[in-house]
Order: sequence, then C-alpha cells, then structure tokens
Amino acid sequence: MIRLENLTKHFGSASNPFVAVDNVSLDLPSGEICVLLGPSGCGKTTTMKMINRLIQPTSGKVFIDGKDTSTVDLIELRRSIGYVVQQIGLFPNKTIEDNICIVPDLLGWDRRKSRVRAKELLDLVGLHPDLYLKRYPKELSGGQQQRVGVLRALAADPPVMLMDEPFGAIDPINRETIQEEFLKMQQEIRKTIIFVSHDLDEAVKMADKIAIFRGGKLEQYAAPDDLLARPANSFIEDFLGSDRALKRLRLVNVSAAMETGFVTVSPSSSVEEALREMRAMRSIAAFVLAPDGAPQFLLSDEMAAGRSGTVGDHMVPVKGSVRMGNDLRQAVSLMFAHDMPLLPCVDENGRMAGVVSYRSIVSNLGHGENG
Repeated sequence: MIRLENLTKHFGSASNPFVAVDNVSLDLPSGEICVLLGPSGCGKTTTMKMINRLIQPTSGKVFIDGKDTSTVDLIELRRSIGYVVQQIGLFPNKTIEDNICIVPDLLGWDRRKSRVRAKELLDLVGLHPDLYLKRYPKELSGGQQQRVGVLRALAADPPVMLMDEPFGAIDPINRETIQEEFLKMQQEIRKTIIFVSHDLDEAVKMADKIAIFRGGKLEQYAAPDDLLARPANSFIEDFLGSDRALKRLRLVNVSAAMETGFVTVSPSSSVEEALREMRAMRSIAAFVLAPDGAPQFLLSDEMAAGRSGTVGDHMVPVKGSVRMGNDLRQAVSLMFAHDMPLLPCVDENGRMAGVVSYRSIVSNLGHGENG
C-alpha cells in the first residue's frame, strides 16, 4: 500500500547539503501500522512528512496503492491522507461535530452523510454522540480532545493515515487507554498507518512493523518480535536496551507459551497418588478443579513432600489465573505478585486449559531468537 523508494531529503545549499533522510526504501502492506522510531534528529518525522509532501523530497519516490504521489495534485493528496499531530489543533470556535466533519465538508459530502459519520466515529472511541457532538473543545479533557483529533483524520475514510507522536502529550494512564481504543478501532477500520514515536514501548505495542532510523538512514525494518529477538547491529541492540527480552513478553500470547499437560486430582485423592502423578508429568503442582472446570485449589510438590492423608488436607486456594488471550507480561506479573511458579491458564469460559511456568516462558522466548 505504501512504498518508499530511495527516498532522500537534503537541506541547505547544494555545495554544503545536510542529509536529513538518506536513500530510504521500505514497503508497508495495506492495513498495517508502521512506527518510525529513533533518536532525535534521525529523520523519522522528515520521512513521514514527505509522504504527504509537507516536505518535498530531494529525490526518490513515494507510492500509495501503486501510484506515484508526485503525479497527484497536492491538495487532493493531502485530503486523501489522514493526519494526526501531538498538538491536536482542534478549532476552538467549532463544535466537536464540525471539527470532525472539516474534511468531508471540504470534499463536498452531503451534510447528513458527514454528520452520521461523526456519530459513528464518536461511538468507536466510547464518546457518546448525544453528549459530545455539540460540545466545544474547551469542554473536553486533553485525552478526549486527542481522540477527536484522531477521529477528524478518519472522517473522510482515508486509506492512509500519518500520525506524528499523537499520544505523546497525554498522561501515562490516559495514553494507555487511548492506545488500547485505537488498536481496537484499527481491527475494524484496517487503515494503513505511518506513526512517528520516540517511545519504544509504544512502538512495540502499536506496530506491525518498526523502522529504526539513525542519521537519516534506515537501520532496521522488521516486525516488533523479530526486531527484539534479532537486532541487526550493535546500535539497534543498544537502542532497544538490555531489557528487550522483557519487552517481548507483550508480544507473545499466553496460548503460545502455555503447556497443555497439567495434573488434576480430586480432594479425596491421596497425597502419595498426587505426588506420583506430578512426578510422572514432571510437574511441580497438581490442581483441583471446580465443577465448571475452573482451577480452584492446588497442591505443590513441596506441600506434599513427606505428608500423608488426602489432597484436601493440604491443598490451598489458587491465587490467580490468566486468560489464554492475554500476553505473557500479564502472566509474569501475576506469577511474581502471587509467588506462583506454575500459573493456571483459562479459556474464555474460565475453564482450565493449561499452565505457564518460568521454564515454558524462557523456552518460548528462546525459540523466537533461534527461529
């Protein structure tokens, strides 16, 4: 959908040029998010602004859906690309409805159609149209204004969006919420998005692809997990940080790392029988399930060692469980919080489906690095 071909930008004089972007080429498939990342002055924002020709390239080409953008009328090009900036830039004298509808109005949309579109978009981000359509920007919080800024970029249903640190000015709690809402919305709308960020954690969370720049050059372009598992050089390795393995936890679903073989016993089973099953399965715990299949109690090998009687005499309540669709970061957090080296994993109905252990997590991350 978006293809950059040898894109280059020089500033200054011909005899003494400053190379801001140096021969950058990349392909971003339709419906994906690419985050441009790198230190200040690395060329990421200049690269993004050359896509809608806010900055004219010195050389090279930008193609959108196979069409060379240099052959497209500049106003037509910019109206066909959604653009979101950190400063939001809502018109204070216009209602939220009119702010959202600015581009559709410029394009000559039927007024009823554009207002229906505004209502649909507000619903997408959890802002009730009856409450917010007729308000003015000053009546909204910063986070709500930022959401409206995103909606304004989406109003004319552009196939491509450019986002310049769109959540950078939002406090951490609201930023996390808005990021989650945007990703849910992206699952429905499937826009092709170039997203400038300075935040590695945000890039890992938001991106299908990450492009890391240094000194105007594209150093590595890869999916987040590939990037974290296999940095291309020492600069990328240093940029990602020594905790990059922990950052990968966000990218792996519990279902990919869990072990489906686990031990279940009855409260009336003998401790000796439970220990035999644990040893046979090489497991450190056995679980007692509720009638609906949820993990209810557990007996660890330490609890059982040297004990007699039944499982029910020594079992303890399960302190926590994780859903299969959650990421490993959430699983590890629960394991640390409750001192659970073996964490039960449950399906959407709460039934036990497997277990996650430190061993299974390390094995999964190690497989990614070797693969």
